Amino acid sequence: QVQLVESGGGLVQRGGSLRLSCRASRSVFGIYAVGWYRQTPGKQRELVAILTSSADITYAASVQGRFTISRDNARNTMYLQMSSLTPEDTAVYYCNARRYEADYWGQGTQVTVSS
Repeated sequence: QVQLVESGGGLVQRGGSLRLSCRASRSVFGIYAVGWYRQTPGKQRELVAILTSSADITYAASVQGRFTISRDNARNTMYLQMSSLTPEDTAVYYCNARRYEADYWGQGTQVTVSS
């Protein structure tokens, strides 16, 4: 079992930046595929960015060039650096770790971007 805890969400103005963190209860980021997803009310959870165990990265088109996913294996922590934020980025952001049938989610952290 793996517990994931996100932090770093909050209120920011348009054009601002935030860094989200996701700390795992044990070492997973070097062997699991990890990622960030987001969800707004009434919509399905959507992919933001994925970082595989072999360090391949995929971003959603809507965040490409503005968001950066990274991990620190020694700290069991994953990050999502977000810049040039817009109100359309407002959502609850979730971190995820996945390997074969194992699929773990954090509780989510709210990001609100004001106009």
